[in-house]
Amino acid sequence: MDTLAVVSIVLLGGIALGIALGLPVAVAMGLPSAIAIALLLGWEGAALTSAQRMFAGTNSFALLAIPFFILAGGLMNTGGIAARLIDLAKVLSGRLPGSLAQTTVVANTMFGAVSGASVASAAAVGTVLSPRMKKEGYDPSFTAAVNAASSPAGMLIPPSNTFIIYSLVSGTSIAALFLAGVGPGLLWSLLCALVVLIYVRKRPELRASERPTVREGFIVFLRAIPALGMIFVVIGGILLGWFTATESSVIAVVYSLVLGFVQRTLDWRKLPAIVLEAAKTTAIVMLLIGVSGILAWVLSFARIPETITAGLLGLTDNTAIILIIIMVVLLLAGTVMDPTPAILIFTPILLPVVTALGVSPIHFGAMMVFNMCLGNISPPVGNNIFVAARVARVRIEPVFGRIMPFFWALCAGLLLVTFWEPLSLWLPQAFGLIRP
Repeated sequence: MDTLAVVSIVLLGGIALGIALGLPVAVAMGLPSAIAIALLLGWEGAALTSAQRMFAGTNSFALLAIPFFILAGGLMNTGGIAARLIDLAKVLSGRLPGSLAQTTVVANTMFGAVSGASVASAAAVGTVLSPRMKKEGYDPSFTAAVNAASSPAGMLIPPSNTFIIYSLVSGTSIAALFLAGVGPGLLWSLLCALVVLIYVRKRPELRASERPTVREGFIVFLRAIPALGMIFVVIGGILLGWFTATESSVIAVVYSLVLGFVQRTLDWRKLPAIVLEAAKTTAIVMLLIGVSGILAWVLSFARIPETITAGLLGLTDNTAIILIIIMVVLLLAGTVMDPTPAILIFTPILLPVVTALGVSPIHFGAMMVFNMCLGNISPPVGNNIFVAARVARVRIEPVFGRIMPFFWALCAGLLLVTFWEPLSLWLPQAFGLIRP
């Protein structure tokens, strides 16, 4: 067995073992990578190369967008923005069957689009609506399930930190990825709404709809316009060329601060805690990105992506079959991994495979992030499920059963995203960010 084969076994086997043992993902990625480099260059070379790769991996102007978007999401979550968006969601969905459940879906879509954080969205929306849904006769486990299932839409609809990370690894345009996520994100919300409709058909007592007056709806809409304005400022500014995606994250922070203070919904005494929480989250993400730089170097040196590409293309030349295999692998990985490390690990391995098949890297990004969103609502990790169950004050076990109809509907959505390219590519092509 040659050295590169041993390195490949140590690297991939070590990562799988570390994850199975429940080690922190940064350790599970970094330790096998360092050992693999030591087999190639010796321990002194491993230490030097690892340090260089970690620095190079985080030395990117584009990465500055992540801490600022995280901070903007924290400011909006604490500054009362969620309440105004939920009020608007009630107006938009008040005439639909199962109006409160539909309000949860709409509110998660809007708040997720503003904050870009699915877990924060589940916490904010669930805290407001879960008690109300329980009072109106909804099964608490279903209440938690619809909240958990609809909240990941914010990872797809821009601005999205997940797409920024994929852009870093794949070398693709952040602006194009942002637009590519709009179609899949709206599809995600639509499928959740359809599952709610099916559920309500079996529960006639939940069909009563709230019918706000035109005047009440207009007032709620006016109060929500400033919050929704951030989406148009951030995304519109990028598309019009006024600022880059990284600069837009700073605009988002300033916008959130000004909005919170002008509307008197943000307490300046809470700012240190908000900044500290954003710093903690950023530190975790940046450590993972730094460690992924070591992993990427070893993968490239050992030619592992090329080997996997040749193996899959040798297995079959059917693009559909290979894409299904890839999606199943990512779906299984998503059950035990968070989206960020999964994207950092699998993108450099799988992107060469799909590009060899003629699949657009932008389209693959939408497929991958949609897949990772499914991981957020599938056991045993399923962070959104745990958050939704906590705010609804129910045990986690019955929520797993209630969320499965959403999960299978969204799996059908994943197939649609995978095999219908215009869903993700139409908007980037319309704005001239990628060629048709």
